[in-house]
Amino acid sequence: MQITKVMAREILDSRGNPTIEVDIFAGEFKGTAAVPSGASTGVHEAHELRDGEKRFGGKGVRKAVDNVRELESQLIGMDVTDQAGMDNKLIAIDGTPNKSKLGANAILGISMAVARCASKVKDMPLYRYLFTLTGSDKMRLPVPFCNVINGGKHAGGKLAMQEFMIAPVHAGSFAEGICMIAETYHVLKGIIVERYGKSAINVGDEGGFAPPIDTPDAALDLLNEAIDTAGYHGKVMIAMDPAASEFFTDEKYHMAKDYSKVEMVEYYMGLINKYPIVSIEDPFEQDDFEPFKELTKKAGIQIVGDDLLVTNPGRIKMALDGRYCNALLLKVNQIGTLTEAIAAARMSIDNGWKVMVSHRSGETEDTFIADLAVALGCGQLKSGAPCRGERTCKYNRLIRIESEMKEEAEFASW
Repeated sequence: MQITKVMAREILDSRGNPTIEVDIFAGEFKGTAAVPSGASTGVHEAHELRDGEKRFGGKGVRKAVDNVRELESQLIGMDVTDQAGMDNKLIAIDGTPNKSKLGANAILGISMAVARCASKVKDMPLYRYLFTLTGSDKMRLPVPFCNVINGGKHAGGKLAMQEFMIAPVHAGSFAEGICMIAETYHVLKGIIVERYGKSAINVGDEGGFAPPIDTPDAALDLLNEAIDTAGYHGKVMIAMDPAASEFFTDEKYHMAKDYSKVEMVEYYMGLINKYPIVSIEDPFEQDDFEPFKELTKKAGIQIVGDDLLVTNPGRIKMALDGRYCNALLLKVNQIGTLTEAIAAARMSIDNGWKVMVSHRSGETEDTFIADLAVALGCGQLKSGAPCRGERTCKYNRLIRIESEMKEEAEFASW
């Protein structure tokens, strides 16, 4: 089935900033995709093209929209089911190492919309169509990792570390797991109100609370209390995303006090020994390789590379060779095409790593990543708190997928 029409427009993401949405048509079939945007972005990510003009404070994406429209003549007639062919053509047309000519946001909008249109041409749910592209051995419903306390760039308070998550790693199904998360979230809300007042339950970019605390221990104590009070001790565990690149300068990590690289390794080990932490993402600055290696060797838990890896096969190979981490955070907009994102996941899984599919802080109502997580069978999805429509839509999509799959549904409990 050939592509017959391409459209693009500027829409708003969950932070009120512009992003790009793309439509791909193949005859009577239409696929639409909206591209997310990050707040704390790695320096090695593919380039997100912004206008840099007065409107929207320089964050407009009209240039990216125009680039998609100008590509229409080159895309019409292409086979909408040839995902790799489409993605490789877009990469070649751009011709830059980081997709800075067309913009990774423009390229990804096309790439995702092509996949969604192809799934309709094939008369398959998106997750089943994506499964045919991934090389995975099975589809699985992922464990949700939900950011319920926000710090860093997501909140604007004194808490330097960015995300404190809860994960129902021992639930029996996705629906049961999201129930555990929602119940714990509301218990946490009550604890925060009682301790800090109603003004402390304002939420950050990803729906997590931002209480007036300034240490990771204070955040982790709140999570521990909420989990226990909700009755999920031993079933719901804790994960962290310090996003350490955001508080690293002059060879020091600046939190409530300053830490050297060696001191940070020991600090994390203290937290791991004290709290039920199963995963830590970006514990160090994105090019601070030796502490990554040391913590991965010592911790005995999942150490996830986000800014370290930026979903880039070259960075993943470097980290595999150096043993800097043992899991990939997969963000499709970090690399810019679906084909490259799948290759990054495949490289990670084939080398014994875990993979966690992830949203961005500037999200849309597009649920593409929920289907992708199921198709990869990777077992983990990070999509924010069970709050705000751009987060809950991903979780609700997974509930529907689990219901649709019936006996075939497998939940990736740990």
